[in-house]
Amino acid sequence: MPKPDYFNQLDEDNKRLVIRGDIKQWNQMLAETAHNAGVITDEEFAGFQNAGYMGFYGGETVEDIHKRKSLEPQHKILDFMNSQELIANLFRISLADEKIRKERIQGTDNVTRTHYKVGKEVRSTIKRVKGVLPENQPTPKKSKLKENN
Repeated sequence: MPKPDYFNQLDEDNKRLVIRGDIKQWNQMLAETAHNAGVITDEEFAGFQNAGYMGFYGGETVEDIHKRKSLEPQHKILDFMNSQELIANLFRISLADEKIRKERIQGTDNVTRTHYKVGKEVRSTIKRVKGVLPENQPTPKKSKLKENN
């Protein structure tokens, strides 16, 4: 594990690379957790993912976020987030995974609803501490992250 000041010495692009790698791993765990809880089809999984974003981004869907960030259809939203937005999403993803597993939540509707609620709670926390909401975070102009996906 790197020393704490190692991360702080990184420039913004390299911070994004490190966090994006973590998110990729956590998203894989969350996908497995959701699958084990009953989210089976691609359509169900898309709805599950969208619900997490909608709770976190104040109702914005994946499509809405894509439009707001002026992304091309092939672009991945996570590749066009600054480090603060990525960290907040990582928190949302890890909390959703933990809640679904620990509470043994089952069924597509229940798991999807849980992901939405967790996203909404993380958003509420950001508001409460007067942080910058995810949709107000600046979007990086380019992604150095494409080669790592």
